Amino acid sequence: MHDARFDTLAKLLVGYSIRLKRDENVLIEAFDVPEEMTIALIRTARNIGAIPFVQIHRARVSRALALGASERQLKLMASHELARMKKMNAYIALRGSNNITELSDVPAERMKLIAKTMRPVQDQRVKKTKWVVLRWPTPSMAQLAGMSTEAFEDFYFAVCTLDYRKLQPGMKALKALMEKTDCVEIKEPETELRFSLKGIPAVICGGDRNIPDGEVFSCPVKNSVQGHVTFNAPSIYQGISFDGIRLEFRDGKIVNATSNRTKELNKILDSDAGARYIGEFSLGFNPHVLEPMRDILFDEKIAGSFHFTPGQAYEEADNGNRSQVHWDMVSIQRPEYGGGEIYFDGKLIRRDGEFLPKQLRSLNRGRFARRSTPPR
Repeated sequence: MHDARFDTLAKLLVGYSIRLKRDENVLIEAFDVPEEMTIALIRTARNIGAIPFVQIHRARVSRALALGASERQLKLMASHELARMKKMNAYIALRGSNNITELSDVPAERMKLIAKTMRPVQDQRVKKTKWVVLRWPTPSMAQLAGMSTEAFEDFYFAVCTLDYRKLQPGMKALKALMEKTDCVEIKEPETELRFSLKGIPAVICGGDRNIPDGEVFSCPVKNSVQGHVTFNAPSIYQGISFDGIRLEFRDGKIVNATSNRTKELNKILDSDAGARYIGEFSLGFNPHVLEPMRDILFDEKIAGSFHFTPGQAYEEADNGNRSQVHWDMVSIQRPEYGGGEIYFDGKLIRRDGEFLPKQLRSLNRGRFARRSTPPR
């Protein structure tokens, strides 16, 4: 059965997020997504005269391939996919998951090999195409969010069709403030962290790369990070669930890392030399995303949160760190999560998840009357 919300979302992705134009090629990758949504994207692209290409993925099939993938096979696959990506002007990925831990029993070394071999395809997509990536609501995601399937779908479509233009003035002010900041200090009950942003650009994320969106990110000077941080939002990385991650830094490097899965955590952080340095610092403020659900595209946008990212830096906000890892770890600073403070050059910028400077207050969720998540 067709849902009119599919058409609304398709028009947002095609018209606003990637600004697709006539005669442009767009690759649509659909991971465990209803056929009707993929068809809505095809029709929307065709209606403006663009040329859609489609790749269908199924998680259980992907797992079966990954379990036995050889380097020879992966190189051939990467070569084929890279050649296709070079022909694309734009890219849309809809990522559903009937089981978010489907890849959890693929050996870590195999996952590492896949990430390394397929990296040129990702780099081509990120650097050379207009792209947008979003999750798709499934019962599995609803379960992680502690919601019924129907309530979660309503929440999803409300969040994903947010009018990001309302956030633009506040995001521009935050970008300007971050770009003139040297020293950042973050204080929470179990966090004492400081680092420099000097000379590194800040980037607005307002619905044109990830959906849902609502963050401004920068990156610490590579060797400047000192102190420790504990992340109160749960995380999934490479199909493994992590809780209570605590990182200690000395001169930018993670020198101690613990969690409920300390061995697996350190194995990931030992993937390469760059995995123990930070590649991103970001402030999240989507007014409708309030609770963690072990899905990073949502969790990194939580109102009143920040995330800190071991691994690869983005070229738009670059400290030179290179890694096959890019793991956004999230801490929520709203009062019900223990509160917290963020200082820029000694000035208190955010307390308990609320921005204090006048030009940033439009990013506070209190400015948005409608709530999309029910209270827990």
